Amino acid sequence: MANTAGPTRIQSFSIDGVPATLSGSVVALGNFDGLHRGHLALLEAAIADARRIGIRALVLTFEPHPRDLFRPDTPVFRLTSPEAKLRLLSAIGIDAVVVIPFDQAFAALTAEQFVAQVLVGRLSAGVVAVGYNFHFGHGRTGSASFLVEAGARFGFPVSIIGPIAGKDGVPYSATRIRDALEAGDVAEANKMLGYRWFVTATVISGDRRGRELGFPTANLRLAGDCRLRHGIYAVRVGRADGGVFDGVASFGRRPTFDNGAPLLEACLFDFAGDLYGEELTVTFIDWIRPELRFESVDALVARMTEDAAAARRILAEAGPGNALDQALSVLGRP
Repeated sequence: MANTAGPTRIQSFSIDGVPATLSGSVVALGNFDGLHRGHLALLEAAIADARRIGIRALVLTFEPHPRDLFRPDTPVFRLTSPEAKLRLLSAIGIDAVVVIPFDQAFAALTAEQFVAQVLVGRLSAGVVAVGYNFHFGHGRTGSASFLVEAGARFGFPVSIIGPIAGKDGVPYSATRIRDALEAGDVAEANKMLGYRWFVTATVISGDRRGRELGFPTANLRLAGDCRLRHGIYAVRVGRADGGVFDGVASFGRRPTFDNGAPLLEACLFDFAGDLYGEELTVTFIDWIRPELRFESVDALVARMTEDAAAARRILAEAGPGNALDQALSVLGRP
C-alpha cells in the first residue's frame, strides 16, 4: 500500500515530546531496518486498523540500531538511514513516528517496564501491532505473546503479524536483504524489500578523473557500515528539486587508479551542471558487473562505454517501478 494523497512529510517526535493528539493511536512497534515486505504487511495492517477505528497509526522505533550499542566494533549494515525510514513510512501512509534513543538506560528496562512506562505511560496505546518474532526488554524477555498478556492487563489489544514469505517459502528478513546487497544482487534485494533500494548522500569534491575520461560523476561517500558489493550498477538519481536522471554508478575503490576508500560515483545521463554540495538520492535498479582493474585507461573507457549502454537498456526496461517506488518519487527525491 502506498500513500497517494500527495507529498506530505511525516512528523517525527522524541518519546519525551509526543503530542496529546497521538494518544490512543495504533502503535506499530519495531526497529524496521529496511522496511521489507514483512514490515510492510505489519504496517499496512496497523494503518487498516487505525482507519477502521478512526484513530491514527504511528510507528515506535529505535535509534541507533540495537546492535550498534551492544556490538560497536561490528556495526550493522543499515539498509535504511533514519531519514530514509521516515520517507518510506510517509510514503505508505503512517501518520507519525516516535523515536526512542536506544542507549544503556533504555536497554536496561524490563519488558514489563517498557509496556507500563512507554506503551501505556507515554503513548496510551490504543492498539499495538508487532511481528511474530519481535522481542524487547532487558535480556529480550519480552515477546509477542508477552505483549498479548500485558495488553489484556493494561487494556490494549495486540495485533500479531505472522511470517511473510516469498515463493521460496522463506520469510523476508533484513539479514537476507543484506546478504543480497553484499552479493551485488540488488534486483533480488528489491524484490524482498518491495521497493527499490536507495541511498542518500551529499556530493563531495573528487579528482575530476571521470570528467577527463568523458564520464563526469557525482561522488558520494556512503555510511561506513555499507557493505554493498563493489561493482557497476544501473541507477536512477534524484535531485532535491525533483529532477530525476537515469545513470550508471560505480561503487568501490577504483583499482585502476588509487584503490582508495570506497566511493559511490554516479554518472547522470543527459545532465550538465554542478552538483557539488547537493544531496542526491541514488536508487539501485540492477547489477551490471564487478569492479575490475584495467591495464590501460583506453580499456577502462571502452568498458565504461559498454556499461553506460547496458545501464540505458536496463533502465528502459525497468520502467518507473511499483506504486511505492512512485510514491517515494513525489516525496522530494526518488
